[in-house]
Amino acid sequence: MKYQLRNTVLDLLLRIEKDSGFSHLLINNEIKSKRIPEKDEGLMTEIVYGTLQRKITLDYYLESFIKNNNKMDLWVKILLRMSLYQMVYLDKVPDHAIIHEAVEIAKQRGHKGIASLVNGVLRNVQRKGVPETTLIEDQTKRLSVETSHPEWLVDRWISNYGYETTKAMCEANITRKHRSIRVQPMKISREKAMEELTEQGFEVKESVFSSQGIIIDKGNILNTELFKEGYVTIQDQSSMLVGEMLDAKPGMHILDGCSAPGGKVTHIAEKMHDEGMIYAYDLHKKKIKQVDEKASLLNLSIINANPGDARELGELHEKESFDRILIDAPCSGLGVIRGKPEIKYDKKLDDIKRLSVIQSEILENVAPLLKQDGLIIYSTCTVDVGENENVVKHFLKTNPEFQIDADFFETLPAKLKNSPGITENGLQLFPQDHNTDGFFLTRFKKME
Repeated sequence: MKYQLRNTVLDLLLRIEKDSGFSHLLINNEIKSKRIPEKDEGLMTEIVYGTLQRKITLDYYLESFIKNNNKMDLWVKILLRMSLYQMVYLDKVPDHAIIHEAVEIAKQRGHKGIASLVNGVLRNVQRKGVPETTLIEDQTKRLSVETSHPEWLVDRWISNYGYETTKAMCEANITRKHRSIRVQPMKISREKAMEELTEQGFEVKESVFSSQGIIIDKGNILNTELFKEGYVTIQDQSSMLVGEMLDAKPGMHILDGCSAPGGKVTHIAEKMHDEGMIYAYDLHKKKIKQVDEKASLLNLSIINANPGDARELGELHEKESFDRILIDAPCSGLGVIRGKPEIKYDKKLDDIKRLSVIQSEILENVAPLLKQDGLIIYSTCTVDVGENENVVKHFLKTNPEFQIDADFFETLPAKLKNSPGITENGLQLFPQDHNTDGFFLTRFKKME
């Protein structure tokens, strides 16, 4: 089919918007299905992610050229967005070709009147250019439009972190970060993995977050035998920091209360040299299969994964059973917007308030399971004070036998010790700081 690529992009964007699908999963499934030629995979991914990342900006541009915007079918609006994205942000395909393909798709999916509308809007944009955002006087609204973040979220971040930090974070969220991987050290060394990848044409460098971490500047790790055979696994550098800072030792008993999809728990098992016991739980039974599959691929045997609500684990385990506990809490995910741009449009303030309650409940109910002098890591992949610092403060207030472990700050990687997100309550990583996901973590110690 002549217009298969753009039709596929349109279908993916519709599924993401209508059915709350996850962009990265839908794109990966499309690539695996092989319906898109390999040479077009990059362009398909670019248009889907780019259109999602810039949705508010694109809608602002289109407002000047569309009457009765609210009466327009969703697929037509998305077709205009994705076409405009290509015209404004991509250089490889000329405008006339983009417009022609959009009109042909409009004919296939609609009727002559819709095709005429699409043609008229896009040619108007081509002739007049998009409106200037500098005309927006309110700086919060202007930042919202320019970086395509909902205005309530921009306003919340400004109140938490100030305008400059918020601006840098919003701008970082519309860029791509490099992929990072973690070696399985019982199967291959970092040096050997980097050597093999370099020989295959990859551009790689060491991560300073973890002695197992590798940053990939160029190359598709999914197509390598190293990945397929479990010598390396994909994990963001910020996420690797959890396994490093938990300070798990061989022979320990560890609890991971919110484990799926298994990146952190397998890292912990590797740090333990696959000696000891890790009890891994997740609320969703089907996600436990992901943990088991990842552990099997990495040849790790000490992970005992089962479905379970972290708030009810006291019914399954005796008090003071564990040397280390990880609570990678369910959160709004506002730190991973670069990889999942749809998150910023789906989340609401009520979600943050609801999740902060759940996070506190999990900590309260899991804390009694920790041994004396044991350690708890609390982490999230969000950048919201309500889910991070406020949860920590509440836990410390209601559990005086715990305190922030002072050694946590001393043992951070050198590059992170002066991070702007460090407070007395933990480390907030912003996406602009070290080109990672936005991430929060802290470490509690149970005192005598």
